[in-house]
Amino acid sequence: MTQEILIAGGGIGGLAAALALARKGFAARVCERAAEFGEIGYGIQLGPNALQVLDHLGLKLGEGGALEPHVFRPNAVVMLDALSGHELTRFNTDVFLPKFGYPYVVIHRRDLHGALLEACRANPLVALETSKELSGFTQSPDGVNVQFADRTVRQARALIGADGLRSVARAQIIDDGAPRMSGHVARRGVVPIEEIEDRTWVDSVIIWCGPNLHFVQYRLRGGTVMNNVAVIESPKFLRGETGGVPGTDWGGMDEFHAVFERAVPQVKSMLKFINLERNWPMQDRDPKSGWTQGNVTLLGDAAHPTLQYMAQGACMAMEDAVVLAQELSHDGTPAEAAFKRYEAQRYLRAARITLTSRFFGQVCHADGGARDLRNALCAERQVSQTSEVDWLYRGIGV
Repeated sequence: MTQEILIAGGGIGGLAAALALARKGFAARVCERAAEFGEIGYGIQLGPNALQVLDHLGLKLGEGGALEPHVFRPNAVVMLDALSGHELTRFNTDVFLPKFGYPYVVIHRRDLHGALLEACRANPLVALETSKELSGFTQSPDGVNVQFADRTVRQARALIGADGLRSVARAQIIDDGAPRMSGHVARRGVVPIEEIEDRTWVDSVIIWCGPNLHFVQYRLRGGTVMNNVAVIESPKFLRGETGGVPGTDWGGMDEFHAVFERAVPQVKSMLKFINLERNWPMQDRDPKSGWTQGNVTLLGDAAHPTLQYMAQGACMAMEDAVVLAQELSHDGTPAEAAFKRYEAQRYLRAARITLTSRFFGQVCHADGGARDLRNALCAERQVSQTSEVDWLYRGIGV
């Protein structure tokens, strides 16, 4: 039986897992269902916990670091009221490095994925395969037989299901149906920085919050472009009119313009920056244990998909990767035992992020008395205060 560990899914989590395993001396094979390795999306916020993990994987910031040319270092994360235009509160990011050991940066998703991909290609213990879609698996006495849509079968010591929100591996292990549709729909766009007329917060991550809406902006690719994310809670979804395809029957541009109608003109004008051709319905799952079955386990969105409000989806997948590799690296440990220890370490932290993300979405989208309370509590915060996120940004101690 081969000692190779097979990873289904070549996204950020799958590549991070391959790299983490290779750095522990394991041969890893990444099987990606698409015809080529790539990443769909726009910006990612990387807090100190994510940068701690990337540093551990050899992807560093600073002069000569693989990530440095691609990141932008915002001076603050600023929350604003989309109805009044007033600043509510901020995190000044200069406190992060001395407190957590790493800064707060933002990066294009494709640039992060590309850096992980290049690191995997440079490691002789990592094999990369495309057009290889997982269809199922069976356990064997000393490993796992992995089946693919092209009817081929591979033997491996273990299988890691990093195959995303609608994971084939999860369907076989947990079989809990489709993910939960939240009714939140995002549209995104990236424009040259020169197109941004209001420069007030151009060096910050800004979050405009309003009833059933928010709008996020921050710079990417060394500050040369501006990332724009508009999100609404679909009124049609909230009324139970959920037939059809998100973005057509509900969550379409008609709803975006209607929901943003109450916002100040400055916010409404930002809708011109978003891509009209693509929408992202936001989905997650209720936290659930039982990610491991024999020599197979789940990682990233396959295990614990979350909404975007804590900016932790990719970060959690990378944390998973490092913890999983550490647990497997103990001499003589059977894969199943290592996987169960990995799950035990990750389950409650991931659950907390999933549920906190839902709550923070409610905070962002508050109206009426809830909005008044949010704004009053925000006014009491100190700009150097980080207590709300200390548990998150302390990381996993790698």
